[in-house]
Amino acid sequence: MTLAAIGVDVLFFTGRATDDASRWLARGFATSAAIFAFSEISGAHVNPAVTIGFAISGAFPWRRVWGYVLARFVGAFAASAVAFVFFGTALGLGASHPGAAVSAGVAAFCEFVLTAIVMLVILATATQEAIVARDAALAVGLTVCACGFFAGGVSGASMNPARTLAPELLTGQGSLSWIYVVGPVAGAAFAVVLHRMIFGKAQKAVRESAQGRPDA
Repeated sequence: MTLAAIGVDVLFFTGRATDDASRWLARGFATSAAIFAFSEISGAHVNPAVTIGFAISGAFPWRRVWGYVLARFVGAFAASAVAFVFFGTALGLGASHPGAAVSAGVAAFCEFVLTAIVMLVILATATQEAIVARDAALAVGLTVCACGFFAGGVSGASMNPARTLAPELLTGQGSLSWIYVVGPVAGAAFAVVLHRMIFGKAQKAVRESAQGRPDA
């Protein structure tokens, strides 16, 4: 997913190929594909902020968070290394960044709002047992697309610390990395609060969505 996100961003900003709509559709489709393929094995969180959000909700054990987060960053660094072979250091390997004339505070708040939306959709679809796991993939992927469409120009619509930090660190950036850690993690935590207000305590379906069902 990180490789797809980096690739379409580099191609878009260097004017080599793709358009703005295709850029966000590619990212959303990659997210949906990951959920369809691996949700029953691991929950297919794809995103460290989502893992932390699930843990805060009580649907995912904290002892497993660190392994998931580490795996996410290893994958993101591997994807960034492959992208470096393809594109060199073009545009910082497509690392997310605030839009022109957008302050760091506004960008962080944007990431907070976007990640809260995505996390709330993940939790809400998981609550409904009829569309748990794989069938929620389309809803989550389309939400990622929509967030990119309306806010990509504000913060880069990363919503994923691993997706942004890996290319930033590999290309020697990082002065604004806090935006893409604090914003998404806080947004995921806030979504958990909203979900509990609407649906109550995490139910069995949410736990299955968060942890996967490898024996199913």
